[in-house]
Amino acid sequence: MDIILLERVEKLGAIGDVVSVKDGYARNYLLPNKKALRANERNKKVFEANRAKIEAENAEKRSDAEKHSSNVEGKQVVLIRASSNSGQLYGSVSVRDIVEALNEQGAEVAKQMVVLERPIKTLGVFDVRVNLHPEVSVNVQVNVARSPDEAELQAQGVDVMAEMFEQDTSGFTEAYDPNAEPGEIATEDADEAPAEGEEEA
Repeated sequence: MDIILLERVEKLGAIGDVVSVKDGYARNYLLPNKKALRANERNKKVFEANRAKIEAENAEKRSDAEKHSSNVEGKQVVLIRASSNSGQLYGSVSVRDIVEALNEQGAEVAKQMVVLERPIKTLGVFDVRVNLHPEVSVNVQVNVARSPDEAELQAQGVDVMAEMFEQDTSGFTEAYDPNAEPGEIATEDADEAPAEGEEEA
């Protein structure tokens, strides 16, 4: 379907561009959200007649978004989640979780503004883009940890999972008995056990 864009749409074009998109994308997203018009002769005339007004309104919204950006840019939110020992979350962090955490800090953002490239399913610090306007985007940090202490360490650049793995493996020594038969479990006093063929004193 050919459409006329009423605002800049990422990867499509700018205001006034006539572009061809899949019917479903136009019908389900662009048209109902008033981001575009069907590109027929009547709509082209309507758009041209109102072009100056549409561009002026867009410039005003962009200006408001740029002012608002200072209130959002660089914010860091901490989300405490349960995870497995490997750092995999039980579930995932959703856009709604991020929006609620940002708004608790006074960011005033809506769900459709947050761009989550892929679901967050592990512990760590993630950069997330927030589109305040089609032409204004900022980044925030989402710090997913199992406790406030871990979140603090992650904020300082510490890889909590790597640290934990090192602690688990350091100091781990397996009891080893060179005289044990295959399949036998070594015992703590293996060193004192008599070797095979020797008699006890």
